[in-house]
Amino acid sequence: MLGVLGAVVLLTAVLLPLFAALAVGQMVQGAADAAALAAADTASGAVAGVPCAAAAEAAKLNGASVTVCTVEGLISSVTAMRGYLGFELVAQARAGPPDSPGGPAG
Repeated sequence: MLGVLGAVVLLTAVLLPLFAALAVGQMVQGAADAAALAAADTASGAVAGVPCAAAAEAAKLNGASVTVCTVEGLISSVTAMRGYLGFELVAQARAGPPDSPGGPAG
Protein backbone atom coordinates (compact mmCIF):
# COMPACT_ATOMS: atom_id res chain seq x y z
CA MET A 1 0.00 0.00 0.00
CA LEU A 2 2.81 2.41 0.87
CA GLY A 3 4.56 1.57 -2.42
CA VAL A 4 1.43 2.35 -4.43
CA LEU A 5 0.97 5.63 -2.59
CA GLY A 6 4.61 6.54 -3.22
CA ALA A 7 4.26 5.72 -6.92
CA VAL A 8 1.15 7.89 -7.20
CA VAL A 9 2.89 10.82 -5.48
CA LEU A 10 5.96 10.42 -7.70
CA LEU A 11 3.86 10.21 -10.86
CA THR A 12 1.92 13.30 -9.83
CA ALA A 13 5.13 15.19 -9.08
CA VAL A 14 6.43 14.37 -12.57
CA LEU A 15 3.23 14.88 -14.58
CA LEU A 16 1.94 18.06 -12.95
CA PRO A 17 4.74 20.31 -14.28
CA LEU A 18 4.44 18.70 -17.72
CA PHE A 19 0.73 19.42 -17.90
CA ALA A 20 1.37 22.95 -16.67
CA ALA A 21 3.97 23.37 -19.44
CA LEU A 22 1.33 22.37 -21.99
CA ALA A 23 -1.00 25.03 -20.62
CA VAL A 24 1.74 27.66 -20.68
CA GLY A 25 2.59 26.63 -24.25
CA GLN A 26 -1.01 27.23 -25.28
CA MET A 27 -0.90 30.59 -23.54
CA VAL A 28 2.23 31.55 -25.49
CA GLN A 29 0.53 30.53 -28.75
CA GLY A 30 -2.46 32.68 -27.83
CA ALA A 31 -0.14 35.59 -27.09
CA ALA A 32 1.58 35.16 -30.47
CA ASP A 33 -1.80 35.05 -32.23
CA ALA A 34 -2.98 38.20 -30.45
CA ALA A 35 0.29 39.98 -31.20
CA ALA A 36 0.15 39.09 -34.91
CA LEU A 37 -3.45 40.29 -35.12
CA ALA A 38 -2.59 43.54 -33.35
CA ALA A 39 0.30 44.17 -35.74
CA ALA A 40 -1.86 43.37 -38.78
CA ASP A 41 -4.66 45.65 -37.57
CA THR A 42 -2.17 48.46 -37.07
CA ALA A 43 -0.51 47.86 -40.45
CA SER A 44 -3.89 47.98 -42.19
CA GLY A 45 -4.75 51.30 -40.55
CA ALA A 46 -7.68 49.86 -38.58
CA VAL A 47 -5.82 50.86 -35.39
CA ALA A 48 -3.45 53.81 -35.04
CA GLY A 49 0.14 53.19 -34.02
CA VAL A 50 3.25 51.25 -34.92
CA PRO A 51 2.59 47.58 -35.83
CA CYS A 52 5.42 45.96 -33.86
CA ALA A 53 4.79 48.17 -30.83
CA ALA A 54 1.14 47.05 -30.88
CA ALA A 55 2.32 43.43 -31.17
CA ALA A 56 4.65 43.84 -28.19
CA GLU A 57 1.88 45.33 -26.08
CA ALA A 58 -0.59 42.57 -27.01
CA ALA A 59 1.97 39.87 -26.15
CA LYS A 60 2.82 41.59 -22.87
CA LEU A 61 -0.86 41.71 -21.89
CA ASN A 62 -0.97 37.95 -22.52
CA GLY A 63 2.10 37.16 -20.41
CA ALA A 64 4.70 36.78 -23.17
CA SER A 65 7.21 38.90 -25.02
CA VAL A 66 7.79 39.41 -28.74
CA THR A 67 11.21 38.28 -29.91
CA VAL A 68 10.66 38.74 -33.66
CA CYS A 69 8.18 40.99 -35.46
CA THR A 70 8.09 41.59 -39.20
CA VAL A 71 5.48 43.36 -41.28
CA GLU A 72 5.41 42.97 -45.06
CA GLY A 73 2.60 44.99 -46.53
CA LEU A 74 -0.47 44.02 -44.54
CA ILE A 75 0.89 40.65 -43.34
CA SER A 76 2.55 40.45 -39.94
CA SER A 77 4.66 37.62 -38.57
CA VAL A 78 5.38 37.42 -34.86
CA THR A 79 7.40 35.13 -32.61
CA ALA A 80 6.49 35.22 -28.92
CA MET A 81 8.36 33.70 -25.98
CA ARG A 82 7.89 33.02 -22.29
CA GLY A 83 10.14 31.25 -19.82
CA TYR A 84 8.81 28.37 -17.73
CA LEU A 85 10.81 26.20 -15.31
CA GLY A 86 14.08 27.20 -16.95
CA PHE A 87 12.85 26.54 -20.50
CA GLU A 88 11.84 29.02 -23.19
CA LEU A 89 8.49 28.25 -24.77
CA VAL A 90 8.23 29.83 -28.22
CA ALA A 91 5.31 30.23 -30.63
CA GLN A 92 4.91 31.83 -34.04
CA ALA A 93 1.89 33.39 -35.72
CA ARG A 94 1.00 35.24 -38.92
CA ALA A 95 -1.94 37.50 -39.59
CA GLY A 96 -3.23 39.60 -42.43
CA PRO A 97 -6.14 39.99 -44.80
CA PRO A 98 -7.58 36.86 -46.40
CA ASP A 99 -6.47 36.01 -49.93
CA SER A 100 -8.72 37.45 -52.59
CA PRO A 101 -10.86 34.93 -54.54
CA GLY A 102 -8.96 33.73 -57.58
CA GLY A 103 -5.67 34.95 -56.13
CA PRO A 104 -2.46 32.90 -56.32
CA ALA A 105 -3.20 31.00 -53.08
CA GLY A 106 -6.96 30.69 -53.82
